[in-house]
Amino acid sequence: MIAALTGSGLAAAAGLNAWIPFVLVAMVARLTEVIALPTEYDWVTSNWAIGIGALLLVAELVLDKVPVVDHMNDVVQTLVRPTIGGLISSATFSAQNLDNSQWMRDNPWAGAVIGVAVAGLTHATKSAVRPVVNVSTAGFGAPVISTVEDVISVVVSVLAIFAPVVILVVLVLMVWAMVSIWRRWASRRHRKLDRTQELPVGT
Repeated sequence: MIAALTGSGLAAAAGLNAWIPFVLVAMVARLTEVIALPTEYDWVTSNWAIGIGALLLVAELVLDKVPVVDHMNDVVQTLVRPTIGGLISSATFSAQNLDNSQWMRDNPWAGAVIGVAVAGLTHATKSAVRPVVNVSTAGFGAPVISTVEDVISVVVSVLAIFAPVVILVVLVLMVWAMVSIWRRWASRRHRKLDRTQELPVGT
């Protein structure tokens, strides 16, 4: 159960910023005994993996705060964020010092599938919200909401690793927020369609 909460929390954080939970997990696993990754994930704590992750994190932090560029970045991240979410989730689901589940170690695909789904849903919500914020604020809201997303990703990642029980409440709140956002998005789109259909022919 603890491993599932940790993995799901990290996947949710990856949906906002893939490299924050990746670098955090890599550093914690390398420098502490809080997370003991399975041997097949030893490469995550290597110098080259941490170095590349840190460089990509810096790039993500910069690009995601520039209007228009942030949308292009989100398109690229459509593959990256769910992939990293699945990777981190699979690695932590089968961590030897969390639930010590032999089944999860023998079936790493299970954690990966859950991670991809959670990160993908979070990313999709983020991608739906960002254009609305950019248009409504003439682009000035991009760096603000991006910073908020980064802070949330850091907080969720830290809680997932060091307070996995608390992350259950956070995940419930995130699900509630995502459902609310999608309902508003669907309602706004429905109103736009209604207005379009009401326009007189030839206008």
